[in-house]
Order: sequence, then C-alpha cells, then structure tokens
Amino acid sequence: MSTNPIALFSEWLAEAETREPNDPNAMALATVNTGGQPAVRMVLLKGHDDAGFVFYTNQQSRKADDLRDHTKAGLLFHWKSLRRQVRVEGAVTIVDDATADAYFASRSRVSQLGAWASEQSRPLPDHGTLSARLQEVTRRFEDMDVPRPPHWSGYRVAAERIEFWRDGAHRLHERRLFTRGNAGWNEGLLYP
Repeated sequence: MSTNPIALFSEWLAEAETREPNDPNAMALATVNTGGQPAVRMVLLKGHDDAGFVFYTNQQSRKADDLRDHTKAGLLFHWKSLRRQVRVEGAVTIVDDATADAYFASRSRVSQLGAWASEQSRPLPDHGTLSARLQEVTRRFEDMDVPRPPHWSGYRVAAERIEFWRDGAHRLHERRLFTRGNAGWNEGLLYP
C-alpha cells in the first residue's frame, strides 16, 4: 500500500473543501488534564505538512492548560457528506513566534481584537463585559496594526498515528492505519 499519509490527507481535505457545506477544516481536539479528565472540543486546522497539524488558540485556555501538562493529543476530522474520517494522534509543541505572528497577521481585525478581549475558558459574568473589553482594545489599537497577544499562539500535533476510515456497506468499513517508525511510515489495515 505504501501511500504517504500526509499526501493522502491532503487529497481527502481537498475533496472535503469542495463537498462539505461548513468548515471542512474543523477537527475535534482531545486532551487530558492532570487529573486524567479528558476533554474534547472543535478547533480549526490552519495548516498541515510532514511536521504536523497546526491550530491556534489562547495559551491561557483550558486546552492549553491540558497541553502544558500532557503534551500529547488526538484529532478527529469527520466529513459526514463524504462518509469519511481521519484520526491523528501525536506529540504537541508550540509553533515558533514567526509562524504564529504570520498567521495572526492574516486574521481579520475583529478576530485579532477578540484575541485580546477574550479571557478564553474563564468565567464571563455577562456578554456586556466582553463587549466592553472589545471596545476598550479597539480604542487601544485604533489606527495601528494589532500585535499578536503574548498569550496567543499555535500548536502543532506531530502525527505518530494516522487512521483513515471510509464507510463500507454492511458496516464493513475500510480502516487504514499509518504509524511513524524510525524509517518512515508503516501502513496496515484494521478490522472494522
């Protein structure tokens, strides 16, 4: 079989971009905290290559707290209209400042300001508080570029396992598992 799983993922993502009605780059991110409590939430894939799968977030969020304590995570892409999914597992690292700065600069101004205004995952007394914080940072950065907050960056999941799942008739699904070894990727099949 010997297919490169990153190239195969790129093909599947490109197809999802033409057929999925919303957010084909949406992925479930699974983490675990110091007490062993798992948590999962949806985030957006913002880049992928042989080095890994990248997403961005507030480094004071619950997901960032989990990743600080346990530097491994799982990702799940589910493309219902294609009847496919991809699972990724691996070690997580923070992207370098230049990469985070470049992505932050590409975001809309309101999204940039929102990164400053939001204390992600912390209790919010009411939406008026968030609106007031957004107004304050809008005034602070008026007539200037919005810099990336020091508490905001990207994370890269370096894939150690990638499973491609394709729906099959009578629940006889196709499951292709790639595992990274010292000499590159190994591929095999799994029972459905």
